[in-house]
Amino acid sequence: MSGLPEYNYPAFHEAARELREAGYEVLNPAESNRPTSDPWQLFMRDAIGMLIQADGVALLPGWSKSRGACIEIKLAIDLGIEIATPSAWIKEEA
Repeated sequence: MSGLPEYNYPAFHEAARELREAGYEVLNPAESNRPTSDPWQLFMRDAIGMLIQADGVALLPGWSKSRGACIEIKLAIDLGIEIATPSAWIKEEA
């Protein structure tokens, strides 16, 4: 998210909307009440807190270029949390 225009929030919000419409409960780090001026580490603590509560992770385009997403995906793999793109999750639910 960091380094991208609007912290890539529009993509997060669109994926969350689509997943919710498909019936998923979504934990969206872009919906944090944290000020965008807070340090990256605080956002990561929030995101990891969400991750460990999740049954799955939705990958957005460009995730592999994100330091935070790479940490989250490694942790999800280590914890056995399923990972897929939003469209794959939606197809699975249908």
